[in-house]
Amino acid sequence: MERQILLNQYFCVHIGKSFRAKKDNDLIKFNEKEAIAEIVFAKSDREGIILSKINDQKTFFINGVKQSRISDIIGKINVIIFTPNDIDIVKSGPQRRRKYIDMMISSLRPNYIHLLNNYNKVLEQRNNYLKQIKNENKSKEMLEIWDEQVAELSSKIYEYRKKYIDKIKEKISDIHNMITNCGKLQEEIKIKYISTGSDKNTFLENIYKSRNIDIQRGYTSIGIHRDDIIIYINHKPVSVFGSQGQQRTVVLSLKLSELAVVTDEMDGDSPVLLLDDFMSELDEKRRTILVEQIKNYQVIITCTDNFNINCENKKVYYVENGVCIKKE
Repeated sequence: MERQILLNQYFCVHIGKSFRAKKDNDLIKFNEKEAIAEIVFAKSDREGIILSKINDQKTFFINGVKQSRISDIIGKINVIIFTPNDIDIVKSGPQRRRKYIDMMISSLRPNYIHLLNNYNKVLEQRNNYLKQIKNENKSKEMLEIWDEQVAELSSKIYEYRKKYIDKIKEKISDIHNMITNCGKLQEEIKIKYISTGSDKNTFLENIYKSRNIDIQRGYTSIGIHRDDIIIYINHKPVSVFGSQGQQRTVVLSLKLSELAVVTDEMDGDSPVLLLDDFMSELDEKRRTILVEQIKNYQVIITCTDNFNINCENKKVYYVENGVCIKKE
C-alpha cells in the first residue's frame, strides 16, 4: 500500500490524478484530513515547485501560485510509469489503448487535452440529440451541427495520435529485437492504427452514412472514440495469440519506445521514470536490458523484495508504517 501511495502522489503532480486510485481521497493517509505532494523540478529552461493538496477538493500550486485548472500543471514535468498492470494495454479493449496514447500525448502537448475535452462534450451532445430524434421525433437536420464538430475535432485528434504512433513505430522494432534477442527466437513486431477516418471529409462522410444506425442505437458510432491500436507479433495480434511472456515483452518494448519518443520531444530534458514493482515481472536477462536502457535517467523503483541493481548513485529507502528510512 505504502509503495503505491508514494508513486501515486508523484504521478498525481505529473498528470493531475492517480494512476491507480479511482478516488482522490484514497491518496489520503488513514486518520489524516489531507494529502500533500510536493515536487521540486529543474529543466533546461526553467525550474520550480509543484504542490498538490487533496482534502475535500484537489488543488495545485506552481511556485506558490494556485492554478485554476488541472490542465495547467500538465507538461511542467514529464513522467513515464511502468506497472505490472500495463499488460492491460495489450490484453484489454480499445479504450485502454486509447487512454494510453492520449496520456502520452497530453503530457507532451497540453493543448491536446482541450481537444479531447471539447470532443467529449460534443459527442455527449450529439448522443443526447440522437435519443431525442428516436424518442421525441426531433428533426434529423439539426444533427449537421454536431456532425460538423465531431468530424473536425476527430480529424485534429487523429493527426496527433497518428504522429505519435508513427514515432513509436520508428523506435519499437529495434527495441523489441534487442529484447527478444536474449531469448530463443527473434520476433517481428508491428503496430497498426485503426480509425473510422483520416481527415475531416472522410469522418463527415462516414458519420452521414451511419446516421440512421446511430439514431436507432442512440449513440455515435463514427469518430476517434472508436479508434484502436493493434500490436502484431509475427503478423498475429498479440492480444489474441500472444503468450503471457510475449505480451509482457511487448509492453516492455512499448514503454521503452515511449521513453525514447518522450526524450526526443523534450529536447534534452529527460523524463522521470517510475517503476511500480515492474522489475519483479521480468526475468534476469530482461531486467539487465531494462537497467541498461534507463541508466541515464532519474528512476524511482518501488518493490516489496530486494534485488540487486548494478548502477552508480543509487539510494535505497525503506518505508514502513508511514516512515521513510534511508539505507546506509
